[in-house]
Amino acid sequence: MPAHAHKPSDSYLILRADQSGIHGQWDIALRDLDFAIGLDADGNGELTWDEVRSKHAEIAAYALARLKITAGDQQCPLKVGQQLIDQHSDGAYTVLMFDSTCEVEKIEVQYQLFFDLDSQHKGLLRLVNKNGVTATAIFSPELASQQFVLAEVSRWRQFSDYIVHGIWHIWIGFDHILFLLSLLLPAVLVLQAGKWQAAPGFKAAFVDVLKIVTAFTLAHSITLSLAALGMLALPSRLVESAIAASVVLAALNNLFPLFQGRRWLVAFAFGLIHGFGFASVLADLGLPQSALLLALVGFNLGVETGQLAIVAVFLPLAFLLRRQWLYQRLILQAGSGLIILIALIWFMERAFNLKLIS
Repeated sequence: MPAHAHKPSDSYLILRADQSGIHGQWDIALRDLDFAIGLDADGNGELTWDEVRSKHAEIAAYALARLKITAGDQQCPLKVGQQLIDQHSDGAYTVLMFDSTCEVEKIEVQYQLFFDLDSQHKGLLRLVNKNGVTATAIFSPELASQQFVLAEVSRWRQFSDYIVHGIWHIWIGFDHILFLLSLLLPAVLVLQAGKWQAAPGFKAAFVDVLKIVTAFTLAHSITLSLAALGMLALPSRLVESAIAASVVLAALNNLFPLFQGRRWLVAFAFGLIHGFGFASVLADLGLPQSALLLALVGFNLGVETGQLAIVAVFLPLAFLLRRQWLYQRLILQAGSGLIILIALIWFMERAFNLKLIS
């Protein structure tokens, strides 16, 4: 059961409420559990079904000790059910089933899984109330406890949660950031006689950045939508390897310019691949069509907000430094070389399922 570690750590919690109580399904990445409690008994880097099955009791105890559901002042007892294995886009997950006979109209969910080990971990909740209506929420270290009314759904809350998650996803998606920066670094320069020179004015640099960001946004919005809606799918290993390769090629273009003035075409072409990477979280959550559309729009808006925040910080500073040796030699050339090295390591890890720096 190899796990391809690229996507930030997430778990997927489903709670269904009916007249008999609350029924839960919790999908937790085996790679995260292996790090937390040790599942790989023989230490060979691969997990077998027997190794996972022998740890079922420990997995259940570890997970449920970090999930608390209360109704008023009463804690709802959680009874462990069967455990299965499922494949998500980034590897194998254990599927922990549990039940509670707690009959309530309003609950508080307190989520603490892996927060002590990984501050970037997120818990993605899908809550199906007694009327069959679906609500969603995202747990993070800053928002570890949330309340839900089982008879109503706040669409605005869902929408705002996924905006925040989209912003956070782009800020911690280092490969997406390095791809964008590789395209932006030459925006304040012009190529003359085979050498980079300072751009004469801010307007030209701004227009170049606008083209790049617009092309990247349009491209990844297309494939994000198609993938999240289940209309188009590519293997996770292929997508993540292609994303790493796109970073390499974008940075190489800074050292050996081939697409000067047409970097927006590069942004669009590889933005299509990055969209599949953005879609993995939403696709794995398995939302119904109505909730998925809401999550898709909010998440995409969050990604664009996070992306524009990076551009807003980068462009003025780059423009001020564009005439300096520091920028033209160290930041552009040495920086692009470092980006190439990092992205090549990512590509080797993802294409050949290796652990080098991740």
